[in-house]
Amino acid sequence: MAEEEFTDINGNSISLDCQTRSAFCREFTVTSPKLSLRKVMVYTCFVWLFAYAVFFFTENTTVLSSAIILTLAGMMIHIHFVKVDHETLLIIGSLGVQLSSFYASGRESTIFIEMNKLKDIVINEAVYMHGIIYYLCILIKDPADPETVTSVVPLFQSSKPRLNCLVQVYRSCQEILAQ
Repeated sequence: MAEEEFTDINGNSISLDCQTRSAFCREFTVTSPKLSLRKVMVYTCFVWLFAYAVFFFTENTTVLSSAIILTLAGMMIHIHFVKVDHETLLIIGSLGVQLSSFYASGRESTIFIEMNKLKDIVINEAVYMHGIIYYLCILIKDPADPETVTSVVPLFQSSKPRLNCLVQVYRSCQEILAQ
């Protein structure tokens, strides 16, 4: 399957790339938009103008130094812990599911769920603000009672794709789980 364009719940453009490795293995990659230089410049200018206004009245240079340090630290924290470039879901029929998040700083976060712990992959709905959003999630079964769900692991938490994108991933995952 080629890369397709979708939108997230906020209306931003995201892309879904589905790579079929074999009949029992597929990888889905949801790519979010890159960090906006315009937003970074607006926030930086706002903080620095506010700091300069405070400096103008107090004549304390610590205010300007603090504004620069806070801005740089805030950008570094945002890039390293918040801004996700892309998320992947790798499903291997007999082995399990691997979830990976790749951050703008290059940091990677990976979770692996063994197939014997996986009960199902479902599309769930949640009330968010004044609307309903849909999300794909993995149901983890209780080892003692296989009919009971012990936890829910949401997928694509940062990119938040809309239902039409989730349905494609869901159907493909169900094909592999049915085998």
